[in-house]
Amino acid sequence: MNIKNDKNNNICKTIELFAGAGGLALGLEKAGFDTIGLVEIDKDAADTLKFNRPEWRVINDDIANISCLDLEKYFDLKSGELDLLSGGAPCQSFSYAGKKLGLEDARGTLFYHYAKFLEQLQPKMFLFENVRGLLTHNKGKTYQIITHIFEDTGYIIQKKVMNAWEHGVAQKRERLITIGIRKDLADKIDFSFPLPHQYKPVLKDILTDCPKSIGTPYSEYKRKIFELVPPGGYWKDIPEDIAKEYMKSCWNMEGGRTGILRRMSLDEPSLTVLTSPSQKQTDRCHPLEARPFTVRENARCQSFPDEWQFCGSVGAQYRQVGNAVPVNLAYDIGLKIREALEGL
Repeated sequence: MNIKNDKNNNICKTIELFAGAGGLALGLEKAGFDTIGLVEIDKDAADTLKFNRPEWRVINDDIANISCLDLEKYFDLKSGELDLLSGGAPCQSFSYAGKKLGLEDARGTLFYHYAKFLEQLQPKMFLFENVRGLLTHNKGKTYQIITHIFEDTGYIIQKKVMNAWEHGVAQKRERLITIGIRKDLADKIDFSFPLPHQYKPVLKDILTDCPKSIGTPYSEYKRKIFELVPPGGYWKDIPEDIAKEYMKSCWNMEGGRTGILRRMSLDEPSLTVLTSPSQKQTDRCHPLEARPFTVRENARCQSFPDEWQFCGSVGAQYRQVGNAVPVNLAYDIGLKIREALEGL
């Protein structure tokens, strides 16, 4: 995949918060955005960003140390000049200290700092991505406060749960995407979410020519058990006595437990890529070999290009890939945002 963008003369500028290993930023770059700043606290993820894009301004710091500054001066911007603020704060409970559901209710959460950036910089649009579960977190109250704060800060919002599999990603991964348009531009900016692709890729589309890379193998005991599991199968597809011994206390749990001893098939998309290659209740065994996916295979499931390198230990690389926004999903959303902004 060619990751250089199709920039035009009127490049849209974006700042990204909680940038991680760059999945969202990379997709937005490909859609024609110029990333002028990225804030990321994790050193390995920040090193990944710096290694792949030396020209990006990567701020490896706690966002709490940045959001309290004069952001216009810090980023050399005038209020309202920035085209897009992007990123997704981890989901946390709010205090509900007041009844107005305002910014002070978010104090102490990471979202608070995202909102402080919005309040100061007043970008034309924002992109806030999160897990689907944010919609129901704390019986929906968390997202209710978030939307109130967005509106109080001067934005109208649109939201949609999007599945990356419908946007050129060989992975079932749902994300809650919230788009904000500054109220004074509401009648000038026409945004609509991207439509699903006609073809939805599966693992055979991305694994057959995947370059070799580092990975964490199963133990010999687990590897031998996985050799009994057929592609597309799970614990029910092996002899019951072996499954029962492997599953131990999980054997008596409720539900289908379909993630245990789960082996993927080349004819299906990956399940949601996780931050660790091997967890008993959420296994994703390689379709053809009795092993977890490598870092590069997971990166392909996240639609990262092969030339994008990850820094840090094996565990740190798995974690960065698992936490990322799929590049192709970010690209599709970015194209629609850029299209909306160009309408100005």
